[in-house]
Parts: sequence; C-alpha cells; structure tokens
Amino acid sequence: MAREGLRYQVFSRRALLLAGAQGLVLTALGGRLYYLSVVQGEKYKLRAEKNRVALRLIAPERGEIFDRNRRKLATNRPDFRVFMIPEQADEIAGTLEKIGRVVRLDERRIARLERQIKRQRKFVPITVAQGLDWRTFARVNVAVPDLPGVVTDAGLSRFYPSGNEIAHLIGYLASPGEEEVAANPLYQLPGFKVGRQGLERRYENRLRGSAGTRRVEVNAVGREIRELPPRQESQAGNDLQLTLDIDLQKFVMEQLGEEAAGAVVMNAKTGEILSLASTPSFDPNEFTRGISNENWQALLKDPRKPLINKAASGLYPPGSTVKPIIALAALEQGVVTEETEHYCNGRHRFGNRTFRCWKRGGHGKLDLKGAISNSCDVYFYKIAEDLSIEAMADMLRRFGLGQRFDLGIDGEKEGLVPDPAWKRAARNEPWHGGETLNVAIGQGALLATPLQLAVMTARLASGYKLEPSLVSKDLETDAPDTSFAAMDANPLHMRIARRGMEMVMEVGGTAHDYRRPKNAPKQAGKTGTAQVRRISESEHLEGVRDNDELPWAMRDHALFIGYSPVEDPQVAIGMLVQHGGGGSSVAAPIARAIMDKTLDLMKPKPEEPAQPTEGEA
Repeated sequence: MAREGLRYQVFSRRALLLAGAQGLVLTALGGRLYYLSVVQGEKYKLRAEKNRVALRLIAPERGEIFDRNRRKLATNRPDFRVFMIPEQADEIAGTLEKIGRVVRLDERRIARLERQIKRQRKFVPITVAQGLDWRTFARVNVAVPDLPGVVTDAGLSRFYPSGNEIAHLIGYLASPGEEEVAANPLYQLPGFKVGRQGLERRYENRLRGSAGTRRVEVNAVGREIRELPPRQESQAGNDLQLTLDIDLQKFVMEQLGEEAAGAVVMNAKTGEILSLASTPSFDPNEFTRGISNENWQALLKDPRKPLINKAASGLYPPGSTVKPIIALAALEQGVVTEETEHYCNGRHRFGNRTFRCWKRGGHGKLDLKGAISNSCDVYFYKIAEDLSIEAMADMLRRFGLGQRFDLGIDGEKEGLVPDPAWKRAARNEPWHGGETLNVAIGQGALLATPLQLAVMTARLASGYKLEPSLVSKDLETDAPDTSFAAMDANPLHMRIARRGMEMVMEVGGTAHDYRRPKNAPKQAGKTGTAQVRRISESEHLEGVRDNDELPWAMRDHALFIGYSPVEDPQVAIGMLVQHGGGGSSVAAPIARAIMDKTLDLMKPKPEEPAQPTEGEA
C-alpha cells in the first residue's frame, strides 16, 4: 500500500510538471498570437493586402508631333499585341510554339525571341507579336488562360503618316535597354518604347507623359482576378509643333528623287526651317515595329547611305558657294573694291604649282561682281594671295560655317573652317599658302553641311544673324530670342555680294538658264561644284572627263545656295547633290523649283466663307 502511494505521488509530480510545461507553451503561443494579431496586426494586414492587391502602372499616351499647319507627323494608333513574361511562363519553347500556331511565328522569329529572353532579365516582358488584326487577337485571347506568362494588350503604337519623308528629323521609337528597364518601372510595361533617334529622343521627357496606376486583386500565382477602385488615369504627353511644312518637305523629297542629296529651306526673316530633307531615306515605322535583318543590312550596304542625314550631318566641300563670303572678307580687309578687276586666262601660277579655273579658256577681265556671277576661280586665287586665311576663316564663321546649331536632330555636325591653329593642333604641320587659295574657292579642308549653307545664305540675304529653329517657338520651353542682331559685316559690302548673286541668275551668270520670267519673283543664287579627287596635270592637258563617264563615287558634288525674292528675301536655300556633277546643271534647277514652291506655299491662304448656322437662309 505504501509503495502504491509513493508511485501515485511520483505520477502526480510528473503530471504537474507536464501540465506546467504545456501551460508555458500555451502561454508563449498565446502571447505570440496576441503580439502578431494585436500588436503587429496592422503590419501583417497590410502585407496580406499587398499579396492580394497589386499595383499596376498605366502607360501614358505619347504626345503627337505636328508640322507648322497642325498636320500630324507622328501619332498613335490602336495596336493589338502579345507579350510574354519569361519568369511566369512554365516552358518557354513550348509556349512560343503554341502562340506560333495562332500568330504564325516562323523558326527565325522564335529563335530571335529565345535569344532575347536569354540576354535580358526574366521579369522584363518581351514582345512576341504586334500589329495583329482583331480576328487573330481574339484567337490569342481564347488561348491565353492555358498559357502562363502570356499577356495580351490592346494598346497604342507609334505611327508616322509621312514615313520616309520625315525619318531623319523625327527619328523613331524602340524598346528600352536593360539598364533603362531596371531603373524605371514604367519601362517594364509590356511593349513600352522610348525615343531612339531625332526629335523623338531629344524631347522624350516632354512627349512621354506620366504613368497612371490601377489596383488589381490577384491570386496566389499573380493572375489578375478583378480591378479595385480607385484608378488614377495616366496623363498624356505634351504635343510638339515644328516649323516644318510637310507639303514643302514632300515636294523637296520628290525633287531630290533617288539622288544622295540634302536640302534645307529657311524662312529668311525668322530663321524657321521650312524643310530639311535628305535622300535616300528610310521608313521609321519599320524601326518602331522591329526592322528585319534583311532590311537593316540593305540600309547599311546602300552606297548612298540612307541612314545619314545629309542635310545636317553630311560634310562636304562647299565649293564656289562660299565665294560671296570670301568677297566680303576681301572687301573688309581692303584687298579689293567693287571695281577691282583681274584678268583670268584659265590658270594661276603660285609657287611651283599651277591653280586652274573651272573654265579652261578663262573668263577674261572681270570685276568683283562679275567674278561672283561667273564663279571665276582665278579671280579668287588672286584675292587669296593678299588675303590672310585668318580673315577668311573669321568671315566664314560669322556667317555660320563651323558651327553647330543644336536643332534636336541626331548627328548634326559643326563642319570645319580650317586655319593655321587648327592644322597645328590636328596635324602638327604648318599652314601653306596654297591651302589659302583652295579655301578661297571652297575646297581644301573646308567642310560644311547644307544646313550651314542655308544659314549662311539667310544671313547674307537678310543682313541679320538669323539662328535656325525647327521647333515652333510658341511650344518650345526654351524659346529662342525672336530678335536678331545685325550681321557684323559692312552693309554696303553685303549689297555688293548680293548683287553678284543676282547676276548668277541673269544672262551671263552660271545659272542663267534658270532665270525667272519677268513677272515672277526674282531669285539670287550661287552655284558650286566641289571636286572629290585631285585632278592630275596630264588630265588637265588631255581634258578632264565628263562626270557621267566617271564612277559615281568619283564624280563632283553639285551645290547651290539662293534666296528669293531679291527685293525682299522671304526664303533661303542651301542644297547639295552628292556626286551629282555640276552645280549649275544639276543643283540649280532643283533649287529654283523649290524656291518657287516655297513662295507659293507662303502666300496667305484665302479665308473660307463662314458656313451658315442652322436656321439661316
């Protein structure tokens, strides 16, 4: 009996200890439960809510780009697209194969998508297909529930109604790079694209707009179940209006045709660019959609370089188009007067070298205006013997050469106005007198763009230091000053140079074949033919072959500058036809047609009669 009592006591102590331990555990659990549910309840409630509710960005509608008359140059249109988020897809190859049965993905496209998935982060959506018709898009949506990671979207895509006519100016959109995607959540949206060239890139922040947000309820695997209020709508980007006239741009492109050429047309009173054309061109819509490798290679291999904006990026010897400016430098330095005459027999001896005029027999005796109108090389060689290269370079820079105007387009070049300081820095060589003679006729190391030649011409025609503009001042955040300072050149000297350019388009001038009828606005101009190769002495003696007989890449460049009307200049032009031949035979007729068209478009349009309101007879 005593033994049984002792055993009962031991059992009771064990039960008590076990019960005490259980009590402590329950107390700890209860305390923890109280801490989590009461003390930290709000925190975990928010976490649970975040797991259940996801925040999604809403892509903003991109601002549109218009010409000066509010015609659309870049707009947005509906686009049905299919995307894949690789990290959410079960099996990528199989998923792509299934999508391909509906949207017809070929093996090359699938291989390209697989390479893209390997290169970029797995959370970044990739565009599988875009530009789908409604029937195909509906079929994809039927299949989407069985394709994890596949997302469809009825969004907007960029569209350029004028295509290749504005490609070098506007640029295009493309998918953001990996670093951009990681830095900006907006760029992670399926199909989101950013400006990659031209004004689209320069004004990206302005055109892009601000993203909106929406709250959606999701399940455990992240699939959307329903949208929850409130929804914050996105804000569309701001529009951009240009000084460009798309009708004129189309006309200029048609005039340049298939040539490798560039032309810039400016308002000679405001500096506004009315047309900036480069041929051949490309279709920016192809880049927005995703250009094929075949088309890309074709653009790269084309000898006429369609990807280069020849109007603002092409650097060429300006040839005789700079002779009016060289004349200004000579007048300013007192090297010549308006009446100074020189005799041209077709060649000029300088040191042990003979410099030749473009006219083999020479021009005979000419004064300064006659030298400009006949484009006499010998006259300007003689000027250059007494005129320093520094004086020439200074005058050329005053009129816009060697400058970059930062219009917002890609690849704009500042050109080159050479002088002894440049040659020492670039080549560690001294300057030679023969180089001064070459610069005097627009050859040698002197390089300019058609844009610079247009600015040069507008400044000479107007007498003011015009600055070119491409974005309309009323919409430009940093609007340039609309008042321009007078040119730092003697007005009398500029009148002499302008009279020489008028004579170019008159009987005896190098472009007299294209002079205007008496009742038409009178034009002034200057032709230019720039050599791209050294002509040997034997070729001079035998007679230089015609440009048409030479390979395309060895032919001269054809250039022309001009303004109109002479009495009150409204329009100025600078243009080049690469390897086109003679400036008078090739460039002058194109420039004449362009100036005529520009003046016609600049005429005030008659006001349309008001439409009668309802109820009026």
